[in-house]
Amino acid sequence: MDVDRTIALITAAGIELTDRRRNDKGNGWSLSFSNGASLEIGDDGSTRAAGKGAEAVARLLNLPTATGGA
Repeated sequence: MDVDRTIALITAAGIELTDRRRNDKGNGWSLSFSNGASLEIGDDGSTRAAGKGAEAVARLLNLPTATGGA
């Protein structure tokens, strides 16, 4: 998944990007949004949403949503 396109889709829905940085391993991006969601986008295209607003962000990106704890 392209980082810039992903940010554009989410911000167009009214969710502000609050932080964008390379992840600790240097193999992808860590994004944080104003609704509490964090998004990890790997250089290999893998994408994972977490945090309070993760479900909303996952829906915008057509990602599977978590259905349980953890």
